[in-house]
Parts: sequence; structure tokens; C-alpha cells
Amino acid sequence: MPQHASRSVYIRPIGFALGPQSEEGDTVRLAGGMIYAHRFAVIVRENGSVTERRTCSPAMMPDTLERLPEDLAAEAALQWSNLTLAHPPLELGERTIRLDQPQVMGILNVTPDSFSDGGAFLDDPEVGRAHAAQMLEAGAALIDIGGESTRPGAQAVLEQDEIARILPAVEYTATMGGAVSIDTRRAEVMQAALDAGASLVNDVSALRYDPRAPELVAARGCPVVLMHAGDGTDLHQKAGESAVFNVFDALRTIRDDAVAAGIAPERIVLDPGIGFGKQVADNLALINALPLFHALGHPLLLGASRKRMIGALSHEAPVEKRLGGSIALALAGMNAGVQMLRVHDVAETVQARNVWRGLRDAALTDFADLPA
Repeated sequence: MPQHASRSVYIRPIGFALGPQSEEGDTVRLAGGMIYAHRFAVIVRENGSVTERRTCSPAMMPDTLERLPEDLAAEAALQWSNLTLAHPPLELGERTIRLDQPQVMGILNVTPDSFSDGGAFLDDPEVGRAHAAQMLEAGAALIDIGGESTRPGAQAVLEQDEIARILPAVEYTATMGGAVSIDTRRAEVMQAALDAGASLVNDVSALRYDPRAPELVAARGCPVVLMHAGDGTDLHQKAGESAVFNVFDALRTIRDDAVAAGIAPERIVLDPGIGFGKQVADNLALINALPLFHALGHPLLLGASRKRMIGALSHEAPVEKRLGGSIALALAGMNAGVQMLRVHDVAETVQARNVWRGLRDAALTDFADLPA
């Protein structure tokens, strides 16, 4: 990367418009989606501290970039290009998932100890099958199946036990025609799930837990979600100060490692890892800064459904009473141009997405009656 080791640059969208007409065309369409940005902050950090911050519109961006130090110019130009990069659809078996609008990923945990619904779908496959069918009928673009809890303090699971948990769920969901992602850190589990009908790997360790995982994902050619979390082994290791910049930098390194392992860039989805090694203030900062992460040039996934931060902001509301907060965070993701929302409450999130999308579509004609 053409940057001095102690100096880095970031281009963060900070001003948004309902459509290009509201800013006389001086906007960019973030990541080919339904969000338009018309003001940006170009930020320079040296040795961990912000030393320069300039704001500009798209029309002013070429001049702003020219004023940057030479060692930051190439990276800044790449980020500016990435912010407008329209991502091709994800091909998941026979299903095609478009990324020009937010998509909903439904959660199916077949574990005894997940923080939200542990045990609910593990012992009785028919209950899990019915829940998967309900989520697909409600509009989930794909179902994310996991057999290991990643909550703080969760017990480790043997590979064969994890495989025994997830295989029936993968098979019955795939049989229903649903696209399936497998939520695991282990290469052997990934392989078993892919063989059984899964078509996307969602790894909370970003392929750093199991050294066999990068080679497997590269060989299978499947899309992969790389999430920021601790060091890959301790998922809840603290993110430290400047969480937004640290997570951005870490995701860039994680992405580069995946590409170096032979994974095609267009098959990589990035997830900032809300709740993993982050305090409430870190999570809030990351959600507010989500538009920045489009500068990495990949689709984004947001997994904030029912997370502890909602309880912390709502008089310690228990997990089963966090729907309102989950929808609020999902809408924040939509307004940031996030392409995929990983949620427990599919029907409610899909309804919120549909209304949101109607508002965005209508906004493009709000100025139709104004004089040219």
C-alpha cells in the first residue's frame, strides 16, 4: 500500500442527499446503491492522531486530493473510486443476490447456548425447518446457519459436534430452495456445509482462526464474509482507542491477506463486527461511520440484531425485547448504504426495508415539478 507506515488517509462521506437533483447533481451514489452523498471529509492520520481534515463536495474532490502528500495520493484515489464502485450480484448456487439495495440475511442458530435463541432450533429439526421456511417466506435473501455460539464466555465446540449440528439445517434449508451461508470458523465445517448445499462462508474470525480456511475458501470459489473481531482466536479482544480507524485498517489488512491467499476480491464481503471486542461507544461510532467502509471497495454486512448495546441504551432490555432497537440499527445500516443486514427478526426488518426503499424511490421524483 503506497502509504508511509505512520501516516494514513481516509475518505468519509459525511453529508447525504435524497437524490442527485437536490444538490444540482453534485453527489455520488455510494457503492451503486440507494444512498447519495454530497459532502466528504478527507482525513489524514499520523502516528494514530488526526493531523488534517478537509471537507469537500464531489466537484471539489480532485483539487482536495491534489493537495494531499504524495505518499497518500494513490490510496486516496483508490478510496474515492471505491466509494462509487457498484458491486456485482452474489451468485449463491441457483440464487442471485443483488447488491444495489439492502438484503436481509436471516439467522438460524442450531446451538444450545447462543445469546438470543440458543437451543430453540437444535433439538427438533422440524422446528428449525419451520423457522427457516418462515424467514424465507418473509423475504430473507439467505439463511445464515451457525453451530457454535460466539458470545463472550461460550464453550468451545468440537468440529464433529459442530458439523452434526449444522448439517441437517443446511440440508433442509437448501432443499427448500433457500440460499445458505455457513457461520463457522473451522475449515472442516465449511467444507461439510458447502458440500451439503451452503454457498457462502461467514467467518467471524475472518479466516484467521483455522489456517486451512483461506485455502479452502479460495479453492471452492465461494463468497466469504470477513468480520473484524479481536485477533481471530480471542474474538472479544478489545478494539482499543480510535475504533473506527482501527477497524478500517484491520479490515483492509484482512482483505489483503484473503486476496493474497487466492480469494477473488469480488467474492469478499466485509463486516465491522459490531459487539465483538467493542464497547457501546465503539459500536455507536462504527455505526455512525459505516459509509466510510465503502472506501474499502467491498459489499458491507451489518450484524447488530438484538446485540447487547441495544439493552445498554434501553434500560437493560432483555434479548427478547430488543426488536425496536434492532430495527433502528438496521435502518441506520440502510441509510449508510450497507448491502446486507444479518437479523433475527426477518419479517419486521423486511417490512422496514420495503418502506425505506419506497421512500428512497419516491425521493428521486420529489423535485420533478421544479423549474430546470
